[in-house]
Amino acid sequence: MSRFKNRLMAKVLTRFQWLFERAVAKPEVYLDVGAIPWVPMTKRLSECRVAIVTTAGVHLKGEPPFDMVDKDGDPSFRAIPLSAPNGALMITHDYYDHADAEKDVNIVFPIDRLKEMAKSGLIGEVALVNYSFMGHIDGRHIDTLVRKSAPQVAGLLKSAGVDAVLLTPG
Repeated sequence: MSRFKNRLMAKVLTRFQWLFERAVAKPEVYLDVGAIPWVPMTKRLSECRVAIVTTAGVHLKGEPPFDMVDKDGDPSFRAIPLSAPNGALMITHDYYDHADAEKDVNIVFPIDRLKEMAKSGLIGEVALVNYSFMGHIDGRHIDTLVRKSAPQVAGLLKSAGVDAVLLTPG
């Protein structure tokens, strides 16, 4: 019943922006993680390896879905290989209306657009592995996301030689 309620609320809040703003209004939570390592672009985009990191809850159909039972969300991530066909992807995320994204995953995970950009020479290439999180993280999971999951993905991207990341919300 809880998942049905979450999906219904997502549809209602999507239709009525003022309700959404009221529902999510709460004090900001910040963790001190030190200085943010800003790195300026040193390559032309046409020479860059680009990856996608989304918070839309996209994952391979055969993988465990993101946890929709825990009210604080799921701070884990899923790796999505470039070779995965769009039909092998699904979305597990009850906190936004993803009906349109289920028809075309490129709305939240624009992998086909990046492939087209690489083919036309606008970017150098698309990363062989891209990543997905569930964007609803709260309470006790914020620390896990900030101190464990996100740095782990950043390390994976760095070791894969990724130069730029396209961040997409759900």
